[in-house]
Amino acid sequence: MYHGKTLEELKTIDIKEFMKLVPARMRRSLKRGLTEKEKKLLKKIRESKNKDKLIKTHQRDMIIIPEMIDAKIGVYNGKEWAVIQIKPEMLGHRLGEFSLTRKRVKHSSPGFGATRGSKFVPQK
Repeated sequence: MYHGKTLEELKTIDIKEFMKLVPARMRRSLKRGLTEKEKKLLKKIRESKNKDKLIKTHQRDMIIIPEMIDAKIGVYNGKEWAVIQIKPEMLGHRLGEFSLTRKRVKHSSPGFGATRGSKFVPQK
């Protein structure tokens, strides 16, 4: 369910009708049209008959539209391909939002050459 439309209704509407449902920022981007690379990605998604086949892309700024639902897309995050299964809740977002480029920093114990003060670990 997206803005009062069922999944079956969403799959049948075209981009022009979908534009009326999304927020202004996405509507403006879609109104300007898709880039050649985004068109190529959309063509690959349409042609793929096997929904389990991974389609790899660098197009992190591609807006998720109804035609992409149930597709399996590998989005490059700068190091590896993050596999994303497109769900109806993702409509109107961008692919890059689901493929994070930064990891959480986890610091371990101090290494070689650390100062005396940083080596101190309080005992409980």
